[in-house]
Amino acid sequence: MLDKHVVPLIKPPLQGIARSCQRRSLKPDQVTLVGFGFGLVGIALIAGGFAQVALVFLLLNRLADGVDGELARLQALPGSAKNQPVNEAGQGSADGGSDAGGYLDITLDFVFYALFPLGFALADPAANALPAAILIASFVGTGASFLAFSSLAAKNNLVHPEFSYKSLFYLNGLAEGTETVLVFVLMCLFPAQFGLIAVFFAVVCGITTINRVTFGYLTLRNQKPVLTESSAESNKVTGAQLSTQKLTDNDQNEH
Repeated sequence: MLDKHVVPLIKPPLQGIARSCQRRSLKPDQVTLVGFGFGLVGIALIAGGFAQVALVFLLLNRLADGVDGELARLQALPGSAKNQPVNEAGQGSADGGSDAGGYLDITLDFVFYALFPLGFALADPAANALPAAILIASFVGTGASFLAFSSLAAKNNLVHPEFSYKSLFYLNGLAEGTETVLVFVLMCLFPAQFGLIAVFFAVVCGITTINRVTFGYLTLRNQKPVLTESSAESNKVTGAQLSTQKLTDNDQNEH
């Protein structure tokens, strides 16, 4: 809900950091992996009871997640010394980067999102295990509805006009990246209230899942089939076979 408003504001500073990374010959995948490492350190601190200290590593993780995509697009620009094949976007869209980098970035994001509540469950199993399980289950709903639609959106050449820089079709909703980060920050600042925050956000994620499934289903149901090169060739073959069969039938009738 907030991403379309927040992204334009944070994009310039992220681009500045990305340019600094490029001058140091860093690669987008390296930034992705370092950011994931920061996230794991933060989760370990949460599990150990140092949630407020973990906030620093949460923010570093999210910073790296923004920088890697900007660095990928920067290195894909014409004339760049690090020019890469075009077609990535959050780590990549049509304006930069590699599909492999986008895949790595998105996969590690989902792993981090799932592990973060687990840290609180490990810190206090009696109080936090159930709320963490509910929240992780809600993440499965938002993630599955997001990824399933994104794969079919690519097949149908659908692009979200407000998130064209993403490597997959970004199906927005109440719970997006900005909201998730804000909730994680609140959890770190007020770890004793984790259960309440987790259940509340799980409800928001549930609403987002319903919204995404409904929108995605209706969009794909009303989408005209895309004729791919392989299907076109198949249609040509089928058409040729039908024409041949028709000529054969006519020839037999004449005899």
